[in-house]
Parts: sequence; structure tokens; C-alpha cells
Amino acid sequence: MTNTSPSSRKSRIASAANVMYTNAVYWPNHRLYNGDTPGALNYGCINRVYYAFANVTADGGVFLSDEWADATAPCDGVQGALGSLMHLKQRYPHLQVVLSIGGGASSETFPIVAANTILRDNFARSARGLVEASGLDGIDIVWEYPCSPQQGNDFLALLAAIRIHLPEDRYLLTAALPAAKPILQNIDCRGAAEYLDVINLMAYDFFGPWTIRSGHQAQLYAMSKDEPSGSSGVQFLMASGVPAKKILLGIPLFGRSFLGVTGPGHKFRATGGEEGSFEYNTLPRRGTKEQVDKRAVAAQCVGGDGGFVTYDNPDTVKIKAVFCKQKSLGGLCYWSAPSDAKDSKRSLITAGFRALHSS
Repeated sequence: MTNTSPSSRKSRIASAANVMYTNAVYWPNHRLYNGDTPGALNYGCINRVYYAFANVTADGGVFLSDEWADATAPCDGVQGALGSLMHLKQRYPHLQVVLSIGGGASSETFPIVAANTILRDNFARSARGLVEASGLDGIDIVWEYPCSPQQGNDFLALLAAIRIHLPEDRYLLTAALPAAKPILQNIDCRGAAEYLDVINLMAYDFFGPWTIRSGHQAQLYAMSKDEPSGSSGVQFLMASGVPAKKILLGIPLFGRSFLGVTGPGHKFRATGGEEGSFEYNTLPRRGTKEQVDKRAVAAQCVGGDGGFVTYDNPDTVKIKAVFCKQKSLGGLCYWSAPSDAKDSKRSLITAGFRALHSS
């Protein structure tokens, strides 16, 4: 792994600011075990990779969650998936690589660390050490989720501590937050945006095995007032004082399945796929026809082994990209890159990039 000098990192952040829109992807390290590698992605359409996830310990330490996959395994002719991304950064000067810290595994640890001044400082120092040792461009906080006003305050205090050690002229600091008002209401979003370069708005998982009824999991527009949607999440952030440019609209590269129903709004008996989801590159399911709900802005297929499956396709992503441009958002981000279609006509990452950058 190579060290990037502060001046070259500074110019990388400055040159990235000149990119019209960000098209960012998450790359989870466990995908290496499926034979996926960062080298397989099309960096003509991607300008930032969030490498997920690093872990946080109860004393505030930040460490790679899978030393073998991250730094040792043979990958794209180098060692480790993170090593591959550092190598790709040299080939693609526009590419930023950001370390995502947290995810579901850290949901119990973040509240402990964020609530304590010394642990917050440990976290910030430890994160900086990892970033500098690897030549990364910054960190992404994925705390799922600050679920009380007190935790919201602690989240802000954590961001403030990180900024002392990762100053904004040299490092990116981003955070992934759900597009759900009950969570966002716990956070002073305007205050958070003063520390953050970007909020990756997870505008998906609105419906799934945990909800009573089926629904479009990543709808841009809700069919009723009490349903969450991508546009209402964006609206909430902007009304709270978050600059539009600091919001990336999240796109899922997976679909949610509901068995025994033919569309949104129904009680379902079970879910298909793996834990209720299918990877995007396996959709539409065999023997089904893909349809687009233009009002909600969601794709779906019905029948086969998935029942009602709700997801995004190139048409819905184009509409979401146009929405981003109309609202002057920063761009799009995708969870997660290895699940995208290999065929460029079907690829959501390609569709998003093209729509963002077409006149």
C-alpha cells in the first residue's frame, strides 16, 4: 500500500470538487470470497469507492475487519482488495477511496464510543492512522442508527472530534444515513453537514421482511403521506439546512421480495431470495416481466420464485438522476457495486452516470 502525500491528496480533493456529479459505489470486502474484485468495475463511470467495512471496538479503536481479504488475499494482481483499490487510484487520478467504518456489526459500539470524549478522540486518532497508512482519501461513518436525540448529539460530537484529526482541506468525511424521518429527526442535520462533505442518503429499505405490508423498497415518491420515500428524505435534509450539493441519493443494487402478493400495499406471507432479497444482476426473475411504476419511480417483477420483487432498473435510475439534477444534489451512490449487471445496457451504475452527465 502506498502513502499519498498531503499535497497530492489535497489536489485530489480539489479536482474531485470539479467533477460535476459524484457517482459513488460501496464495495463490501466479503465479496472477495464470491470471486468479485474492485478491478472488475468500470471506473469511467465511478469517481468514489466506499470500502466497507472497517470495525470499531468499544475503546474507540478502528481496524480492518478482515485482514486477509483487505490486505493479503491475491486480488487483481496485488495483495488484498484494499490494495487493489490503492493500485487503481494510481491508474485513475479522479478516483477517491474512502474507508467505511461501521455497518450493522458496529451498531452496539458506536453509541458507547460517541458518548465519551476520550473514546471519540481514540476513534479519530485511530481512523487517521489507518487512513494515512493506507493512503486513503477519508472515512465514511455508517452508524446504524443514532436512535435518540442524545445519540444524535453524540454523533455530532464524534464528527467534531474526527475533524480535528482529519481536517477538511485534506480528508473526506462522509456519513450514511437512512431516508427515514424518525431517525433523521434525532440528528441536528445542519450541524452534521458542517462537518461532513457528503451525506449518503440510504433511500431504500423502506419495505422488507420487517414491515407488515409489501411496498416499493426504494420509491422516489410515496403513494401516501405516511410512507417513506427518497424525495421526502431529501426534502427533510434540505429543509433542515443541509446544502443540496452535500446529499448523494442512494440506489439499491438489490431487490426486495414479497411472496403471495402481486404488488405494494398487501400483507405478505413470506419473502423469497436470500433473507428477502435478490441481487440486481439476477433480476427480473426467470419467467417474469419487468414493469416500471412511473408514479412511485420503482421497477418490479411479479411471479416465479420471488413473488412481488421491487427494485431499481436503468429507467428508474435515469429518473432519479434527473431528480438529483433538478434538486442540485451532489449525485448518486450505490449499495453495492458487485451486484450490478455486467452488461453496460443493464448496469445501474452506468445508467446513473450517463444520466447525471447528459445535458
